[in-house]
Amino acid sequence: MLPRIIYVAVISYLLGSFPAGYIAGRIAGVDIRTVGSQNVGATNVIRVLGKRFGYPVFLVDFAKGFISVCAAVMIAKAARSSIAIVDLCAAIAAFFGVIGHSYPIWLRFKGGKGVATSLGALFAMNWIVAIAVCLVWLIVFQTTRYVSIASLGAVIALPIAMATMFFLKQLQTPILFYFALALCTIVIWRHRSNISRLLNGTEPRFNRQ
Repeated sequence: MLPRIIYVAVISYLLGSFPAGYIAGRIAGVDIRTVGSQNVGATNVIRVLGKRFGYPVFLVDFAKGFISVCAAVMIAKAARSSIAIVDLCAAIAAFFGVIGHSYPIWLRFKGGKGVATSLGALFAMNWIVAIAVCLVWLIVFQTTRYVSIASLGAVIALPIAMATMFFLKQLQTPILFYFALALCTIVIWRHRSNISRLLNGTEPRFNRQ
């Protein structure tokens, strides 16, 4: 089992570390790490380069999480693993996919905040929870027009939604709930600069382009 888990973790990290935002910036003739919020995530790409580049970056970042989890589940099921092991492999794939996106080896471990990749992984694990989290994001964003507040609200709602699903016996193991707590911690940590700007009143609102 251990070699399988290590394999899943390494593959997921490498998938997650694909620097879509950086590549999009280079195609546009910009180093995205030096403009805007200096983040390689989709939000900064949209702000700096517009939807033409930002939306494809979001889709690629989303796909990194989704593919990582789907591949891990396929590997676990092919080995006739128990439900607990399947859930564990899915959680590990999601976790390391987000770690790869946030700390990519190709960019000296300075990546995005992991929201799009987390969402992709979540849709692969439990689409009901994913939709609930998306609704939270949309409601908070439409109310505040702050992407950072919407992302923080959604990620805080994630473990609550997972716990609810487990309580309603829609999850067979608590592993995905523990994953949700870990992911919540990572995303909040990655947003610490946004939290600081929010407290100082300098966080920019999202403007339509």
